[in-house]
Amino acid sequence: MTDERKTIGSGGTPGRGNRETSPSAAARSLAGGSAAPRKAVAKKKVTEPVPVKKVTPRKAPAAKKPAAKKPAGAKPAASQPPPAAEKPRLRAVTDEDAAAAAAAAAEEAARRTRTAGAAPLSAGIPLDEIVVAVVQAAQRVLGTDWESRIATLLATVRKRLSGDYEIDEFGFDPQIAEVLSAAVEPIAEKWFRLEVRGIENIPEDGGALLVANHSGTVPLDGLITGYAVKKYAGRHLRPLGADLVFSLPIVGQVARKVGATLACQEDAERLLTSGELAGVWPEGFKGIGKPFAERYKLQRFGRGGFVSSAMRAGVPIVPVSIVGAEEIYPLVGNVPSLARLLGLPYLPITPFFPLLGPLGMVPLPSKWIIEFGEPVRTDAYEPEAADDPMLLFNVTDQVRETIQQTLYKLLVDRGNAFF
Repeated sequence: MTDERKTIGSGGTPGRGNRETSPSAAARSLAGGSAAPRKAVAKKKVTEPVPVKKVTPRKAPAAKKPAAKKPAGAKPAASQPPPAAEKPRLRAVTDEDAAAAAAAAAEEAARRTRTAGAAPLSAGIPLDEIVVAVVQAAQRVLGTDWESRIATLLATVRKRLSGDYEIDEFGFDPQIAEVLSAAVEPIAEKWFRLEVRGIENIPEDGGALLVANHSGTVPLDGLITGYAVKKYAGRHLRPLGADLVFSLPIVGQVARKVGATLACQEDAERLLTSGELAGVWPEGFKGIGKPFAERYKLQRFGRGGFVSSAMRAGVPIVPVSIVGAEEIYPLVGNVPSLARLLGLPYLPITPFFPLLGPLGMVPLPSKWIIEFGEPVRTDAYEPEAADDPMLLFNVTDQVRETIQQTLYKLLVDRGNAFF
């Protein structure tokens, strides 16, 4: 037993150890440890890191992508700066994401465009789409026979340039009248939504005198009536105009070209006896210059000069009632002194002119109705009846009353002037 004690004993006092906190060299050798001096062991504990601390970075969440990009030796997640210090980095990531989203959206739009078969935006509007749009616009403005209309217009221009055209003794140019009728058609049909009634009362041939009410501040009713006669009856209307019409520059020349002539008894009889359709508006400037409050109330029809011309020529009188012209330029005022200075019968003031300048000259889109009434025969009278003032007055009053009553009826049929 003494030998065993010596084998496993230590260099210290028996039963007391060597008064050191660390184990003895013999104890370390029995435990499989190194027999190096105690001071070297203590030094090793201070300088070398504990192996357990090396696994601490693995505690970071696996889904955090920036942690995989950190260089070696970076601080643990617990020692990162506060969230406020990372704002610039978060903004950079957001901008990149927005740019990527915009690029993806652009790519998707380009893919859809290619799938739909359209041309890229950089190539502009395809030529075929432009052609289709122009054709549709021409059909809406000129009608389904727009091709023949354009061909007729080009043929007219060619004849005009070559001098191949004729005019009558009054200066009427049928080619100019055709061009004007084509120009008025979109205004009459699309803007004023013209409705024509009683066109069968216009004779297919031979002379006749059309007598109509006059209104509208600007005499567009004569222009639209001429278009309606040409469009639906296939005949040219020869208007009888006042002296002022032919004294105005350009206006007088154009009026002659489209068939108008002076409203005198001699010219009227010559037109009627030659088989023309003549048109007269007996109210004159009193009709187109009356206030809006007196709309559709007929003024005097004169002394019956138009009835005398029809009786001498033996042609029928066709009453014409026009609804819609009163609303295109509602006359609310007049400047008589300035009108006299300019040599005009009146100087109109409307709700839009002269307040809006040239824009106020655009006519309002009222709905128009033109009705051609039953003809009043004059061939039953003797030629000398044209000199009877009482007979002329009676026939004139009959025509005027027919037009007035028809206006009231048309106003009821039309309803609202603009819808």
